[in-house]
Amino acid sequence: RMKAFFTKRMKASLVTGAALGVVCIIGALVRSGGSSGAGFLFALWYNRLLMGMMIGLMDDSTDTPRLVLRGALVGLLVSFAFYSADGFGDIVSFLAGIVYGIIIELAARGRRLRG
Repeated sequence: RMKAFFTKRMKASLVTGAALGVVCIIGALVRSGGSSGAGFLFALWYNRLLMGMMIGLMDDSTDTPRLVLRGALVGLLVSFAFYSADGFGDIVSFLAGIVYGIIIELAARGRRLRG
């Protein structure tokens, strides 16, 4: 059932992941002086979208400190896939992924708190 997949938590996580992916693209372009290739930039954005999906699939019934820790862990694991595929060359994006995991988790949680 696809309807069960597109929960409010999932939608919030995907939107936040996609938006943070755009932030990553901007950061990568600035750091590279505009020389990053389109494939690299798309992979970076897609990694953040996948991070949002992974977090969106998880239950949000736990307390906030555990959500923060879980967001950091998921951010670390998902970002490591990109970091290792890139030949361990973009440490900034890898570390940002840990923070982005927390942001996505809190955005998904904030959706629940607002309504």
